[in-house]
Amino acid sequence: MGKKLRYSYTEKKEQSRRVFTVLMYLLVFFVLYASFTSFILSMRSMESNSMQPNIHVGDRFIFSSYLLYSPDLQRGNIVLFDIGEGRKRNFFDILLDEIIRFFTFQQMSVNKPGNSFYIKRVIALPGDEVSMTNFIMRVKPKGSLYQGTEFEISEKYYDVTIPQVPALWDESLPFHGNMDTLTLGENEYFLLSDDRSNTNDSRNWGPVLSSSIKGRALFRYWPLTRIGVP
Repeated sequence: MGKKLRYSYTEKKEQSRRVFTVLMYLLVFFVLYASFTSFILSMRSMESNSMQPNIHVGDRFIFSSYLLYSPDLQRGNIVLFDIGEGRKRNFFDILLDEIIRFFTFQQMSVNKPGNSFYIKRVIALPGDEVSMTNFIMRVKPKGSLYQGTEFEISEKYYDVTIPQVPALWDESLPFHGNMDTLTLGENEYFLLSDDRSNTNDSRNWGPVLSSSIKGRALFRYWPLTRIGVP
């Protein structure tokens, strides 16, 4: 009887040790995963129609997650940025968010109710002069004597959706299609939606600082019919 009790105790102790080991492996895995997706690469899905016709709801991308500066960005790049940069998250918040996003295939997040992350296109870089006429940007690169449309200046090919403007819609209303010339300061980027209707972008936020840019889209991995470099 005593031998059986000792065996049972030893077996339970060994089982507890195995469970503890598995839990520790899982914890280490998710700590490494959260660190990787916070500072190296991250996966994000498009949640609005603001980037049509080039990007659709449900498109999923791999973004670089390291801080980006002017040498790393080109006009036409797709970037992920945080308009709520003043709201700091500690590592445990990031870890919990990454775990939830991992198990829900990027469909759920602890930050969802107050989501401040947006996917937009870089139109102009620090030092550029920008203006808008009929929803099309004109860009004069820093140090250049000439300006051109955003499509002529961009290193990427893309199209935009131009809204049908009501007759009484003038420049006193938000999201209008004209903008006076603006010169971007140091570390400032001008980001726009590809859909130029009533979508939030630098027309109402103003230029975005490089510190708020959290990643550059490297690859679209879903859907398979549009897989490739954006």
